[in-house]
Amino acid sequence: MSKTLGIGVLGCGNISAAYMRLAPLFRGIEMRACADINASAAKARAEEFNLRAETVDGLFAASDIDIIVNLTVPAAHFEVSKKILDAGKHVYSEKPFVLNVAEGQDLAAIAKEKGLRVGSAPDTFLGGAHQLARHLVDSDAVGKITSGTCFVQSPGMEMWHPNPDFFFQPGGGPILDLGPYYVSNLVQLLGPVKRVCAMSSSGSEYRTITSQPRFGDKIKVETPTTIHAVMQFHSGAQITYCASWDVWQHGHSNMELYGLGGTLHVPDPNFFGGEVRMTEKGAYVNMSDAWNHPFSKANDGSNANYRTAGLADMAQAILADRPHRCSLEFSLHAVDVMTSILASGESGQFIDVATTCDRPAALDPQAAQDLLT
Repeated sequence: MSKTLGIGVLGCGNISAAYMRLAPLFRGIEMRACADINASAAKARAEEFNLRAETVDGLFAASDIDIIVNLTVPAAHFEVSKKILDAGKHVYSEKPFVLNVAEGQDLAAIAKEKGLRVGSAPDTFLGGAHQLARHLVDSDAVGKITSGTCFVQSPGMEMWHPNPDFFFQPGGGPILDLGPYYVSNLVQLLGPVKRVCAMSSSGSEYRTITSQPRFGDKIKVETPTTIHAVMQFHSGAQITYCASWDVWQHGHSNMELYGLGGTLHVPDPNFFGGEVRMTEKGAYVNMSDAWNHPFSKANDGSNANYRTAGLADMAQAILADRPHRCSLEFSLHAVDVMTSILASGESGQFIDVATTCDRPAALDPQAAQDLLT
């Protein structure tokens, strides 16, 4: 097999530019083509990044494309990924890669039958900050994690996104849109979730777009926009998780983990970088020189932005015949946790999480460097 896998992108909206712009940072992948049901969108992205514009069917049939990145809207992810697998291509999907466990199991069966891989964003948990947190948890720096908190709260997406409708439809909302970052990071830190309980609500029936070009348009809200949940992990840890698009301002940390020997402050898992802070019992420890990780280095203005790391890891895993970190099993467990939270919010009942997974392999500094060109 070639040492480089050809990548095609299906869906040329907002997020596609990040994949196309950052892919050259990584070994084992080469962006070659893109497609969209809107041919002009594919043409524009192709010209911007020196790629080949294809029709959707043309991308499925292209002999130089090994992996197709599925950047369609969440409600279409399952059907599109199934078609990609049926076309004999590996698939790497934006999150969430499916909207329920049954869809994920269907993709797993097809992939197994055809000898193909399925991967899914987010890959931010591979960032230097979150891998430092993983290293500290694994080395027992703060002792056994007994509990913790997560907060991701804002006024919503309609103030900045040009077409925010899907955020407020089934498959969107703060749990399925932002939850993958938080749940994935917690699972890679603490292992799988055993059961959940939640309460949920929507602040309003309609949202008004205040971004361009659709300023003043109203969107019907069809999914909860405020959810308060508790996740119990098989490890015994219990994590309070609050996600909302009905909050203008708050003072909570993004993620805190409480161990028997101290506290770990983990930065926003929506990003690769940020400051990890740790205490020994109640006293802060100087962490400034603790971790020289390639994915901690600012490469996008003042930010560390290594989106596409998960795709590159999957490509290199295919070439080396090893497991990839953003795996179907790992991503499916995150989907199961999130949909169980939503179901608990509707029913008011505790829900046992049906799936499980292994924690993905840690990405230490040398392993991260090996992904880069």
